[in-house]
Amino acid sequence: MGDDGIRLNKFLSGAGICSRREADRLIEEGKVTVGGRTAVPGQKIKNGETVVCNGRTIAAGTKGAEEKPDRVLLAVHKPCGIVCTTSDKDRAPNIVDMVDSPVRIYPVGRLDKESEGLILMTNQGDLVNRLMRGSNGHEKEYLVFIDRPVKPEFIQKMRKGVFLPELDVTTKPCFAEMTGEKSFRIILTQGLNRQIRRMCEQLGCKVRKLKRVRIINIELGDLKAGESRPVSKKEYAELMRRLEDTSSLSLKDRTVNEKDRGKNEKGRNEDSKYRAKNEKSRNEDLKGRTKNEKGRNEDQKYRMKNEKVWNEDTKYRTKNEKSRNENPEVRTDKRKKAPGKRK
Repeated sequence: MGDDGIRLNKFLSGAGICSRREADRLIEEGKVTVGGRTAVPGQKIKNGETVVCNGRTIAAGTKGAEEKPDRVLLAVHKPCGIVCTTSDKDRAPNIVDMVDSPVRIYPVGRLDKESEGLILMTNQGDLVNRLMRGSNGHEKEYLVFIDRPVKPEFIQKMRKGVFLPELDVTTKPCFAEMTGEKSFRIILTQGLNRQIRRMCEQLGCKVRKLKRVRIINIELGDLKAGESRPVSKKEYAELMRRLEDTSSLSLKDRTVNEKDRGKNEKGRNEDSKYRAKNEKSRNEDLKGRTKNEKGRNEDQKYRMKNEKVWNEDTKYRTKNEKSRNENPEVRTDKRKKAPGKRK
């Protein structure tokens, strides 16, 4: 911290208390004091000054200001119309601004603006990474309401997986069951963008309401829209246990997949050799066919030559026949003179 001090909002953000925007809001609301006096927007602080934010004391320039903030993990019921990103182009209400937390927290994953339900928020980057890792296959449970009656064939198709042409992918098999005439429950282990809505649209229906009610072992429960609660120690311990289990399983799966890829690679190499052998046979067969074709062409030429000779012979015979027909007297005279020669 320089001699001129540091802006209060930057100090609170650097201490892991909240974002700069949230700090400005807290300062404007009079929830921050410096040296026992209410802070003002744009204020700077110096080493040794005591800052209190929402009842929490942080001494500027001391070790306490640089210590890692306490763990925060909240279960939040996101209402419809709230976005889960701070870069929304429409500047719609943001879930970070909606949750009144003195500590800077982030949403884990996303939930569509049109959807409602459970979303986790935390200040632990490592936890966010573990929860967001798609290969771990974490369960997320939803209640879905559509615009037409739910039929058994629809549920079967949802369970087996639906091809999404926009993403060029088929969804993984999942659990799904009918809960009402136009509603069903579904549990996913993958997080494709707008997955449930895309699946329903591909099967000829539209989602009227979508509500997430569970993430792994954390349930929405009786939380009302806009409310939040801290995740209990019991829930947190169970969450960590499941994350360890899925991480170990994912590592095992990756090892098995690696072996399978090696096996498949060997199979592809053998198949390549087989195709090369077949290609060689086809080339030799092609040479044989070419040789036979050449023989047929030569035979055709020979037949054409014989045909020409035959045609010329026919013309000659026709000419002689015509000549005999035109001179019958000559033949008669020859026949009459024949006996005279004997004398």
